[in-house]
Amino acid sequence: MTTILSDDVSTPTTKAAKLRQAAVWPVHAILKRGWMLGSVFGGLALWEFISRVLVGSKLFLAAPTQVLVALYELTKTGELKTHIWTSASEFLIGYVIACVLGVLLGLAMAGSKAGKQALQPWVSGLYATPTVALAPLFILWFGIGILSKVIVVAVLVVFPVAINTEAGLLTTSRQLIETVKSFGASPSQIFFKVSLPSALPFIFAGFKLGIGRGLIGVVVAELFGARAGLGQMIQQAAETFDMPTLFAGVVLLAGAGIALTSGFAWLETKLIPWRE
Repeated sequence: MTTILSDDVSTPTTKAAKLRQAAVWPVHAILKRGWMLGSVFGGLALWEFISRVLVGSKLFLAAPTQVLVALYELTKTGELKTHIWTSASEFLIGYVIACVLGVLLGLAMAGSKAGKQALQPWVSGLYATPTVALAPLFILWFGIGILSKVIVVAVLVVFPVAINTEAGLLTTSRQLIETVKSFGASPSQIFFKVSLPSALPFIFAGFKLGIGRGLIGVVVAELFGARAGLGQMIQQAAETFDMPTLFAGVVLLAGAGIALTSGFAWLETKLIPWRE
């Protein structure tokens, strides 16, 4: 009898609490994103004011509204689709290859002293080398097709991923490893249950760092020689002083970087929930 009464009393209370929470959640969501939205719209308004009032000529600085018009015209002619598809293909192929190789290099350097001694000089040296300056050489070797762009992207992305992977594996708590060893865990269990989960935040940090470097690699490689792509579109716009089209390419690249970084941040919350 007591149980029935308590259920009857608690049910409406629980429902009311859920309703209050559902009503409050949109407000919290709006407030949480208030600074971000305010920053974006405030920056666009300032950009529009500077371009229209202080500069006054789209030959020197295109306003956001002029950029939108340029994007619409490029979309209508179908030119924008070709450029985006070309750059996206070059970036994604090079990025995926670099992430896989970077993780493997990080595992090799963290897994054995011999591997670290053999690979560390190459990783450190090539990471510090201005690889972007070698883009013309890659184009000379592999042509102006997709292969040279993929190699430039891969070379720029692979080393941040490798360095972060190694750092994540080496920062795994030794006490935690010794604890699971005392319970009879095998080396593979230690790696998949302890070391790899501990290194995941560092690996994702390397992935996010590689996004910006990869996009830079695509643009720089296309500037030196390409049949299509956002970098080639930016170069043509610069040569003809078409600032709206130039800024349209820059805005698309910036938007791609924001979207990819946000996507990895969301994926990180799903795969590494304990960080929250």
